[in-house]
Amino acid sequence: MDRVFLDANILFSASYRSDAGLRRLWSLPGATLVVSSYALEEARRNCTDDRHRDRLEALVDSLEVVPNPPLDPALDELDGIPPSDRPILQAAVSSRCGILVTGDRRAFGPHFGEEIRGVRVLKAADYLKLHAAGDG
Repeated sequence: MDRVFLDANILFSASYRSDAGLRRLWSLPGATLVVSSYALEEARRNCTDDRHRDRLEALVDSLEVVPNPPLDPALDELDGIPPSDRPILQAAVSSRCGILVTGDRRAFGPHFGEEIRGVRVLKAADYLKLHAAGDG
């Protein structure tokens, strides 16, 4: 079973429209979707209207929400990950997720496909392909 950490941008995009393709993540067999309080609050802050917020809350009902862990100073050594995005990676590591799904090219783009401290960083489309192939 995969433990898959979702970045705030994935939550935001999946809840933006009721027919968003990212909603496929919620129906994958064998995947436990995880989000931190930090990522959830970021997604909530960026909702565009009440309907968007309602769609987000409906999706959150089926997520495992984990508390924000203390930051590991060793994460400061990672190239290219801004301080504001380190809590995302730390939460994925601390909650024992094997996969971090994100669309944040600025923060995580150089690390797409790589494993950082036991967490593989993937775009949603890449995770969906892996899962379909039975490698997810």
